Amino acid sequence: MFLLAITKRNIALRNVVSLYARNSPSARCASTSAYLLNKKSGQSSTITIKSPGEVKSYPATIKVYTRTGDKGTSSLFTGERRGKDDAVFEALGTTDELSSTLGLAIAHLQTQQNEKVDQLVSRLEIIQCLLQDVGSNVATLLKSNSQAKIKRTRFDADGHHCKSLELWIDEMSPDLPVHRSFILPSGGLAASTLHVARAICRRAERTLVPLIDDIDKETFMFVNRLSDFLFVAARWAAMAQRITEKIYVHQQGRVTEFDK
Repeated sequence: MFLLAITKRNIALRNVVSLYARNSPSARCASTSAYLLNKKSGQSSTITIKSPGEVKSYPATIKVYTRTGDKGTSSLFTGERRGKDDAVFEALGTTDELSSTLGLAIAHLQTQQNEKVDQLVSRLEIIQCLLQDVGSNVATLLKSNSQAKIKRTRFDADGHHCKSLELWIDEMSPDLPVHRSFILPSGGLAASTLHVARAICRRAERTLVPLIDDIDKETFMFVNRLSDFLFVAARWAAMAQRITEKIYVHQQGRVTEFDK
């Protein structure tokens, strides 16, 4: 089943994602975009995710169901079959859950139309695509005999995706209200959903620990940094929608501050 997902992903990304320089003309009204650090030049480039109307349609030649998993096993990208309760599939399922939650957060964000919110939506869509690549890497264990597939699914070899997350965090953080108390998951539907995504991301990170020697180290680093980004994104979404975040108050009524 995961092999089927990777095949579909390759078809989709080949026709959906395009890279072009910052100053290239584009139909911004029909597409969403996010700036990433260019791997080679170090300059900003834009990844554009096109709308369905801009993407060439392909006939549905791959069935959703395969029946191959009816006995409790599934296939890795290398062709190896393992039980569906294996650590690999636990990690894949959790990253899928994370991407699905990001989709819900995007839906909530899109109820508010402004340029900065649109930029956050674009970044979350890019992250959803990168999570697919994380899944491909997890499904292709480094100890497998298929060196061609290991090379094909290599994730973030030069660390530029992780660096992009750090740049986004540094860009968004100065706008946020200073917090000296613990922030409770709150701040409206979009912000609260991003907090859920953050918690799922932490769980995804924990599911990768048993696989730490079998996946690219950059995969683990990216997921670790992603939870930090989602915390900042959640706070930023609350601020953008002018909703006050709730803070932790001790049961005896006192506010716990970090600097006390």
